[in-house]
Amino acid sequence: MDEPDPGGHGGLTPAQRSAYRSFVRTHHPDRGGDPEVFRAGLARFRAMASGRDPGRTPDPDDRRYDAPIEIVPDLPLPTRVLVALIRTIRRRTHPRVDRPGRHAPRSTRPGEDLP
Repeated sequence: MDEPDPGGHGGLTPAQRSAYRSFVRTHHPDRGGDPEVFRAGLARFRAMASGRDPGRTPDPDDRRYDAPIEIVPDLPLPTRVLVALIRTIRRRTHPRVDRPGRHAPRSTRPGEDLP
């Protein structure tokens, strides 16, 4: 049971994944948890998933930190409108299956939605 999950759940074993989910349920700020404790716990689980020691500082020779920061300008207004239109059309033609949305009408009368 301590082997990594082949399903690709971030490199965590099923026991670690279960511990992560219960940690989030109890410590999430939207559920009344402390935000600092939540951030520290997330950092610990991310370090566990990446396979490095949670208390270790990043390697100063890591090339990822040498890349310059690029400022990307905003897209022109017509392009942003077109992207929003494409996303709206896609959302209406491909509704999500896992939860009902605007395009899946539900009954408003009590008892009608029961099998």
